[in-house]
Amino acid sequence: MDISLTLLIISIFFGFLLGIISGLTPGIHVNNFALILVALTPAFLDIGFTPFYIAVIILSNSITQTFLDIIPSVFLGAPEADTALAVLPGHALLMEGRGSEAVRLSAIGAAGAVVVSLLMAIPLGFFFLSIYGTINAYIGWILVLIVVLLIATENGEVVEGQGSLVHLKYKAYAVMLFLLSGILGVFAFDNTAMMSPFVKFGEPSILLPLLSGLFGASMLLISLMEKSEIPPQKKGCGFVLPGKRIARGLLTGSAAGSFVAWLPGVSSAVGTIIARILVREEKDEYSSKEFLISINGANAANAVFSLVALYVIQKTRSGAMVAIDQLVNVNEWDLSVIIILLIVIIFVSIISYYTTIFLGDRISGFLSKVNYSKLCTAVLAGLSIMVFMFTGWFGFMIFLISTSVGMIASFAKIRKTHAMGVILLPVIMYFV
Repeated sequence: MDISLTLLIISIFFGFLLGIISGLTPGIHVNNFALILVALTPAFLDIGFTPFYIAVIILSNSITQTFLDIIPSVFLGAPEADTALAVLPGHALLMEGRGSEAVRLSAIGAAGAVVVSLLMAIPLGFFFLSIYGTINAYIGWILVLIVVLLIATENGEVVEGQGSLVHLKYKAYAVMLFLLSGILGVFAFDNTAMMSPFVKFGEPSILLPLLSGLFGASMLLISLMEKSEIPPQKKGCGFVLPGKRIARGLLTGSAAGSFVAWLPGVSSAVGTIIARILVREEKDEYSSKEFLISINGANAANAVFSLVALYVIQKTRSGAMVAIDQLVNVNEWDLSVIIILLIVIIFVSIISYYTTIFLGDRISGFLSKVNYSKLCTAVLAGLSIMVFMFTGWFGFMIFLISTSVGMIASFAKIRKTHAMGVILLPVIMYFV
């Protein structure tokens, strides 16, 4: 394949710019841009961009978004599926005046996972290829096991004098939250045809109202009810985290992200849940920081291994890979093409890492001058308008219900991780 260095660089930076937009703008995802780029293929061909360069644009967009979408998750409580769980430790650091630290930890997690994933790509590629048939046959039961482990490790809030059996109460709350969110997810996914967006940007996603309510609006409402005030933010602050905790976060996140990249019907959101299980809760000052590293490590590893899975087993595991698969014939790729794409991932990861830290520091400084209650109110209003415009009345109804369900975790003193039943239960019901 003849590759023009000029067109390759243009494609990388165009994808990088699209990734900044999709990463920082709640409700806009790489999948939206991927669909549009595929539709515009004839126009790109007219100006000399072959499908390979369009694939590079989509890949660059995907990697960039993996880094940058932590910013609206931490500072606005407006998560995508991949960063929903990062809202919680990220918000905790924000309320300690360390919002930029949360962004730095996330950026390190993503960048480190890219390195780990590239080192693991060849051996894990052969390993998963050998066991892919078994995984595919038992995917439903694998997810059931993940849910059981997630609930079994729920011990609730530690309070003196509660008694030795109080953990059973919290486990019951966890089951309730999982089932409520799961039933809501099943209902929403079964009725996506009822969405009638007033503004159509690509295909409307029912995940927008579901996740914005469960993990975004619910958290903002709790903050308003408790009359939380954001403390002054430490601009450009570093972080203190033992090297072994960084390494463990990277390894667990990378392992989880690489694993789910091979599972049919499963997004990297499940990888964050696996990472949550793998990261042992030590109830110390480092736990939330390590978890941030592992979550974003899982997302970045999933983005890398989705490409590896496409090449090795010719199966798509993300919206971006579906678009790339439509553009190019993977069977015609030789090893040199894969090497070029991996170099693209490395380059985009480097510039995305520094861009994420740069923007995170400046947004953190801006927040120190803003009334947090007014900001929460403004973001809630913005989320509501965005959901209404992008998903219509049906999506707005789902948004209101999911917001109520999402508040259960705070009142029951359990992890909001269990609300990921909104994705897990529908997938389990499909495969089991």
